[in-house]
Amino acid sequence: MELIFSLLQQLSVYLVIAYLLSKTPLFMPLTTVSGHLSQRLACYVVFSLFCILGTYFGLAIENAIANTRAIGAVMGGLLGGPLVGFAVGLTGGIHRYTMGGFTDTACAISTTAEGLLGGLIHSYYVRRGLVDKIFKPAVAFIVLLIAEVMQMSIILLVAQPFDQALHLVKAIALPMITANAFGAALFMSIIQDRKAIYEKYSAAFSSKALKIAERSVGILSRGFNQQSTKKIAQIIYEETGVGAVSITDREKILAFIGIGDDHHLPGTAISSDYTKQAIENCELIYADGYEVAYQCSLYNKCKLGSALIIPLLGGEDKVLGTIKLYEPKQKLFSSINRTLGEGLAKLLSNQILTGRYIEQQTLLTQAELRLLQAQVNPHFLFNALNTISAVIRRDPDKARDLIQHLSQFFRRNLKHNIESVTIKEELAHIRAYLEVELARFSDRLQVDFLVEQEILDVFVPTFTLQPLVENAIKHGTSTLLENGKIEIKGGVIEDNNQTLVQLQVIDNAGTYSPAENATGLGLQIVDKRLKNRFGELYGLQMSCEQGISTTAQILFPLVVEKNK
Repeated sequence: MELIFSLLQQLSVYLVIAYLLSKTPLFMPLTTVSGHLSQRLACYVVFSLFCILGTYFGLAIENAIANTRAIGAVMGGLLGGPLVGFAVGLTGGIHRYTMGGFTDTACAISTTAEGLLGGLIHSYYVRRGLVDKIFKPAVAFIVLLIAEVMQMSIILLVAQPFDQALHLVKAIALPMITANAFGAALFMSIIQDRKAIYEKYSAAFSSKALKIAERSVGILSRGFNQQSTKKIAQIIYEETGVGAVSITDREKILAFIGIGDDHHLPGTAISSDYTKQAIENCELIYADGYEVAYQCSLYNKCKLGSALIIPLLGGEDKVLGTIKLYEPKQKLFSSINRTLGEGLAKLLSNQILTGRYIEQQTLLTQAELRLLQAQVNPHFLFNALNTISAVIRRDPDKARDLIQHLSQFFRRNLKHNIESVTIKEELAHIRAYLEVELARFSDRLQVDFLVEQEILDVFVPTFTLQPLVENAIKHGTSTLLENGKIEIKGGVIEDNNQTLVQLQVIDNAGTYSPAENATGLGLQIVDKRLKNRFGELYGLQMSCEQGISTTAQILFPLVVEKNK
């Protein structure tokens, strides 16, 4: 009984060291079973040290040592696997062998075997997908119990003389089995508690980050300005619970929410040296008010006592501004908010870049529309005026109608600055265009509209069909000696269990040549805008039966949506 109390006393010191070590970063890999080299190396180093410490903390009895060495060996195997368990046990066994005694060889063998036993249990649970079982204190207790029985058996088999070995086992078996089994369970309990803390920390971090990301998505796409940053700052302030949140550009405060908002006013110039330093050097600055002094640069009685300043980066690592988190003087920054602050800076930087990309895409879309209009307007206007000039003398009423159709066409052009219109609106635009073209070609051109009613309210990119009709006339029917015919078709088809809208412009010329039309800017823009809108699988497809017909076909998913 006295030996049990002595071992438990030594075990207390052993576990205190384990608890203190659990507060360090070295302990973190022990809370996972990843199989990565870094995790295995950490297990080997930590548990080899505990294996050796267990020997040093042991009690000398009859030229042998009653010890807690087995805890390190078995725990190394349980958490690191067979290879790590064997290595830890071998290291502890060799160390024990160098200390001599009639049980030195037996202890070296048994310690190695104990580490390997822990590793085999590890493999058993991993193969069956029961990794969480490894961290159960009850499992550590049972494995240590078996390991110590195995050690006593090896001592009886290997140590000489046998009588002395038997006497030793009778003296130390029960104390060592009891102390080491409970010690392993308590050690695993420490690891389990630390694992729970890490998981709780990670869950809290992830929850905050996801909420902020969810609430802030799309806000900065409207621009990096006072209105958008005020909304972002309010979201961060509510979700993190910090004392205050500020967002700046390179020159001024854009938004400030929280303690001190009476003197940190949006629109005022940046006065903080720390903020200027963060912008100029593109570095994170944490002024905790202790190691790094912090004092509000605007008001000496300000209640804010610490600040975390993180640069917001744009393209090519250019600093666009900063996000600043503050805490009052009586409160320290939590580590989760410090880490979260860095993540938020990356999130906001990406949102700003996304906003600028969307803005540039919008400008590009508008430029493409202008380019399509520019292609249509000059030669169409020239042809239209010539047609009206020819008609005006023989049929003034007809000329008047043509002028009205021409004005409607250009009026619609002026309104076509939006990204998309309904098929019904696109057809109305085409009809105004065709009224002039039909007058120009007199009876040599026939146009038929065969568009189903159900797709008239479906949206398409502006100027989708008009360039196709123009191309059919300019490069198709206008080259024919006989009458030209154009069909504008539209409807719904089923393809691979998907409902698609099909639009076709078909002429009877059959003069389309892919090589000659490869540089056709109008068709390229139509195809590109369709792909941007509906995906790479969709767009404009041109096909031709030479001398018979040319078909310009558009396919895209049927989606009921609002105008963009």
